[in-house]
Amino acid sequence: MSAEQPIIIIKRPKIVKADGHHGGAWKVAYADFVTAMMAFFLLMWLLNATTEDQRRGLADYFSPAIPIAAVSGGGADALNGESMKDAPALSVLSRTEQTSDREAGRPQDDMSKALEAALVGEAAELSDHISIRMSPEGLVIELTDRDSRPLFASGSADPSPVLGRLAIAVAQALDDVENSVKIVGHTDSSRYSTPRGYSNWELSSDRANVARRLIKDAGLPEVRITEVSGRAATMPLVDNPLDARNRRISITLLRSDG
Repeated sequence: MSAEQPIIIIKRPKIVKADGHHGGAWKVAYADFVTAMMAFFLLMWLLNATTEDQRRGLADYFSPAIPIAAVSGGGADALNGESMKDAPALSVLSRTEQTSDREAGRPQDDMSKALEAALVGEAAELSDHISIRMSPEGLVIELTDRDSRPLFASGSADPSPVLGRLAIAVAQALDDVENSVKIVGHTDSSRYSTPRGYSNWELSSDRANVARRLIKDAGLPEVRITEVSGRAATMPLVDNPLDARNRRISITLLRSDG
């Protein structure tokens, strides 16, 4: 008798193909549609719930005519780690409109608009030299250097025509407020000295005084300028100590004690 042959059983898996509507592609398309509709209704709500000035402010935020706080982030830059909402308000008193609403407004926006108006008719390149930020002392207008368009001759306090035009714009912008002003000169960290000991400290101080004279000659009453000093390279605006923007004039609109 021969050995019993084993029975071989072959199982074939049954493959069920799902219809197209059970796939996941439609979910992605639907999510995109819902997102677009949310954005649309948010836009409609903003247009209906905001004033003309607020809408202009939103537009300026995304497409500013003048760079506002071009250097941002935490630490010593821009808002010192604070948002505009958290930054203390600066009391800027208008000569023509000294209402509580004006005093509780947004001085940074007001000053940027004033600078923008003062730059009308000037070359657009001037706006590259201006940034505005808040500090514990008040609102700071930074007039920054550019390698291609310096504010001063290299290693000297001789002003360039660009600085002269910027001084006129700043004086016009400051004409509508009464706060005192502080002017500080800054250099980069390039070592600079003469055999007689003239260094970046003296250079930054001399440049600050030149800026003071230019702004005064442009119409800012000298009595409003309460401090002029130089800080050499001790307070860089950007991390790179040799960056041209660290060579600058800082004009601070000091807080009103009232």
